[in-house]
Amino acid sequence: MRLDMQKTEPESYQAVFALEKYLSKSRLTRTHKELIKLRASQLNGCAYCLNMHSREARQAGETEQRLYVLSAWREAGDLFTPEERALLALTEEVTLIGQRVSDATYAQAAALFDEQYLAQAIMAIATINVWNRIAIATEKPLD
Repeated sequence: MRLDMQKTEPESYQAVFALEKYLSKSRLTRTHKELIKLRASQLNGCAYCLNMHSREARQAGETEQRLYVLSAWREAGDLFTPEERALLALTEEVTLIGQRVSDATYAQAAALFDEQYLAQAIMAIATINVWNRIAIATEKPLD
């Protein structure tokens, strides 16, 4: 590990934890939160977060099958609900923000969720991307 961000800059770490506290009180379902965390972490190549969130998703009742095919969710038929598919598409485009969030992806999510839920989803996507970047930049070891 390059440095321990929590020890070196505890205030900054606590600021990100404050986002997690906010998200824990949000209306986002546990399944939605875990799918967002896992898909963003896959895209970013964050082994630490993938390890942690796949374990947490299984503890919350997520199936092994869905975890195995998450990276190919578009080809997984009806294994993921329309709501989950919309969140996964949004997660991909927000995570890969340089490619922009398409009007089609945004409209699909907006058609399925009210503005508050959509805002909370975007905040969840942004937050896991912060965690991914911290873990990758500091080479945080697996637990």
